[in-house]
Amino acid sequence: MRKKINSKSSFVSEDPWRVFRIMAEFVEGFEVLSQVGKAVSIFGSSRIKRENRYCKLAEEIAYLLAKDGFAIITGSGPGIMEAANKGAKRAGGHSVGLNIQIPQEQKSNKYVDTLLNFRYFFVRKVMFVKYAKAFVILPGGYGTFDELFESLNLIQTQRIDKFPVVLVGREYWQPLINWLKTTVLKKGCISQSDLKMFTIVDTPKEVKEAVEEFYGKT
Repeated sequence: MRKKINSKSSFVSEDPWRVFRIMAEFVEGFEVLSQVGKAVSIFGSSRIKRENRYCKLAEEIAYLLAKDGFAIITGSGPGIMEAANKGAKRAGGHSVGLNIQIPQEQKSNKYVDTLLNFRYFFVRKVMFVKYAKAFVILPGGYGTFDELFESLNLIQTQRIDKFPVVLVGREYWQPLINWLKTTVLKKGCISQSDLKMFTIVDTPKEVKEAVEEFYGKT
């Protein structure tokens, strides 16, 4: 039997207080991350093992970007996130982790210098975008796709200024790009120009060059 939900009671007892929790997360995030300086957010699966080549790529990408003066922001978890934080740490850069409270508890990795914990996904997502000069996206699942398509949607709708969105691993991403071209574009759901909002590369050097080229660094 379904449990009845008393919406009025739920609102009175819980929702107003939730507003304060949300506000507190925004305030803390703004306060801490505003001190980080220029940064790059790196995304990818928490399920990929350390010995996987994509973890090696993530570490080297973060290393090169950190050497270039960028702080590295990840979701603070294992897999590709850990590899990116490790690369930033190895380069002597600032390694930032934005952890999320989920039922399957995610612990922050040991390479994070500055850690923020979030209860609300949407607050965390604002932090990834607001303080990033670029998004670097390695292979991942639904969470990675979410960050990718939200960034493209925000650029498309001009809610944020255009910035580099770099997909790493043609082998992984090309089938998705093919579907965007042959189905989504073909049916008129996106424009040809929308396919120019991101770049696909294979190497750490190409990632670094894509970011430098966008910001006019030679």
